[in-house]
Amino acid sequence: MRLVRLAEQPSRVSEDIRAALASLGRGNTVVGGVSLIGVKLFDDAHTVDAVVILPRGILLVIGVDLPDPAMRLEAPLEGQWKADGWPLIVQGDDAVNPATKALAFSTLIATKLIEAHPMAGTVGTVVAVGPYVETVDQPPADLAGTVRVLHPTPTSMLAATISLATAKRPRTTDEARALLKTLAPDAAELSDELLIAEGFRPGGDEPTIVTAYPLLAATPTVPAEHPPRAAEKPKTPLASLTPPPAPIRVPVVAGRAPAPSAPPPPSPAPASPAAPPPARKPKSPPKTGAVRWLPFAAVGLLAVLLIAAIVIASTGDEPQKAAATPAPTAPVSAPVSPPPPTSASRPAEEVKFAPKASAADQRCASHGFGDVQASLQVTSCTTVRRASFGAVVDGRPAAATISVVEFAQPDQAAAFKSLADTPGSGGILDIATETGQWQGEVPVFENAAYSSSLEGSAVRLVQVVWLPGPSTPDDPGLVRAAKTALTLPLT
Repeated sequence: MRLVRLAEQPSRVSEDIRAALASLGRGNTVVGGVSLIGVKLFDDAHTVDAVVILPRGILLVIGVDLPDPAMRLEAPLEGQWKADGWPLIVQGDDAVNPATKALAFSTLIATKLIEAHPMAGTVGTVVAVGPYVETVDQPPADLAGTVRVLHPTPTSMLAATISLATAKRPRTTDEARALLKTLAPDAAELSDELLIAEGFRPGGDEPTIVTAYPLLAATPTVPAEHPPRAAEKPKTPLASLTPPPAPIRVPVVAGRAPAPSAPPPPSPAPASPAAPPPARKPKSPPKTGAVRWLPFAAVGLLAVLLIAAIVIASTGDEPQKAAATPAPTAPVSAPVSPPPPTSASRPAEEVKFAPKASAADQRCASHGFGDVQASLQVTSCTTVRRASFGAVVDGRPAAATISVVEFAQPDQAAAFKSLADTPGSGGILDIATETGQWQGEVPVFENAAYSSSLEGSAVRLVQVVWLPGPSTPDDPGLVRAAKTALTLPLT
């Protein structure tokens, strides 16, 4: 950030404001921009401690002097201020709190500035309190707006600058020069080279791409990760795949005992009368004897058939006992058919990617948002490569955004990956969305499936969503596509 001192600052805390802004350094290594110190605006009746023109926003920094230092300051925008639990009263000031006049002043300046420059965008306000405050508490509702109350330190000023400069695209050098001409007409004009070094983009409607990385002309097709091999699962014994043999039913013939495999009858059976009595065996029995034995043979045959029926009925009612009967020792001639493949053993469908846009730049922080942008403003990367892809996942259209952030040291890359993997920490802006190269519906990378990888000093971040949505981070198809995109070549 370049400081241009125009006049003496009006408050006692002004020196702390200037020191905090100067700590942000020159160039766009941290945030960039131009800070005008001691600005007399419009009718020369109002003097502002600082007006900060950033590539993505404008800040008015107004100093407010407190009667005494404080450890903890409760500072609602509309309400009583309290210093260390006691109501803060400024002598000679009947306002609700010391910031009332400062906020009315900033609203007037912002209105006039937007009237003169309709494309100026949102104007944020920083109320810098002093001479010293360790902690400033603002209600959550106030923090959601465009006003920050703080004691000016390098850390607090950096946080306010990042959170209040939220434009989607950096302003051009021509726009920055026009704002500077309005706010400080007597100041020396800054060159394009100096403004570009502070993060402003060259004049024109479209952002300048420093280095374009054309992707493969053909649509790359990258197979998804193959599911675990079936060999990794415990093998099923071959014997368990063979259906249990059917119970062998042996007919019982008169005069023979049942086969050993058949279970014993539920009640003891009488001896078969079909066997001839051993006592007498005449050589030629008379016809009357055969007639006399015929009823007994019929009774015996009936008993044998009754026993066989009982055995068959008992084996049919108890299949578990029959299954436990050992299989016959004869070799099995029928081949054993393996079970049909399950969904876990079938290979996943391929994920197809079609390139939409790509670019590379050395200004890493300007392409980030959230905590990721703040991290890149403190530890800048050497190069950030971005690419956008259309995708087809299981026959359904999707969109993928990929960024590869390269650092000078591997430990810097590891720390950046740890931050990027934290939910809600922000990320890298999609190049096709930023440059308007999506055809048809523009994807919204909210609730996207996310994946990342670290290779040396380079961190790859991937987000994939359905097109159209909605999407969920744990969607199996999107998760598979995000992991597949980790291997997608960027040339």
